[in-house]
Amino acid sequence: MMLMFRSALLCSLMLAASATTGAAIAEPVQARMQAIPVVASGFQASLTLLREQMRQEVPGLLTLSTVQTDQLLDLARGQLQASNVVLSRPQLLIIVDRSPSVQQLLVVAASPSEGWQVIGATHVSTGKPGRREHFLTPLGVLQNTPDIVGYRAEGTRNEYGIRGLGVRGMRVWDFGWQETDNWRWPGTKINIRMAMHATDPDALEPRIGRPDSQGCIRIPAVLNRFLDRHGVIDAEIETAAQSDPRFAALLLPGRIPTPIAGNTVVVVDSSLARQSGLAAMTQR
Repeated sequence: MMLMFRSALLCSLMLAASATTGAAIAEPVQARMQAIPVVASGFQASLTLLREQMRQEVPGLLTLSTVQTDQLLDLARGQLQASNVVLSRPQLLIIVDRSPSVQQLLVVAASPSEGWQVIGATHVSTGKPGRREHFLTPLGVLQNTPDIVGYRAEGTRNEYGIRGLGVRGMRVWDFGWQETDNWRWPGTKINIRMAMHATDPDALEPRIGRPDSQGCIRIPAVLNRFLDRHGVIDAEIETAAQSDPRFAALLLPGRIPTPIAGNTVVVVDSSLARQSGLAAMTQR
């Protein structure tokens, strides 16, 4: 079955109330609850295996301090609570820190009973407002669900010779329309199409680790392949693929999906937490 490819420039400013690509608009994240099957056993063994696989497949993983790790996990728990998302079973999730000085992504194994453990961490690039059609990556919870059919990069170049979504075949996780700050009119909001994807390996991937995107989450190609191969946030997509050929065509042939896959990306900002802490100290 042919893989589905779609040419699109994501993270562009879109003022329309609905998508023009034919993908369904996602429900508000705060209205969704996780509805994926419970993993009965093997959580610790699965996360240990995935940690080793990530170490082998994603070179240059970051080493985070205990203080930084605890802060990011706490911020992510807060975002989940604010969005009324409950993790009803042990599963993987992704945390992205959009702080300009951090720009990191963590793959986390989260268990309601056994706590949260980091599988691995890498640099990413999030939105850099101030340029045409560039906006801040929105805080909150993004979910990979069958409400939207994701796609793969075609590897086409724009007028500047840039392959914005990476080389042909790179996975694009499409999270639908999300609200973010509109820097052009302070105090107002705007909807952007949110996705997580690779980027041009020559011109843009070397810049990963600093704010640079139009609002999407840019990830290294090796991380894209790892997430795709092991279905890290594809739990609902794997289920949908059993009965819907669109999702079967999307998923990678020969993949090795982890049994603790989830469907959630949580975007946080540790710089805001630091600012809040400093403000509280000055008021004492």
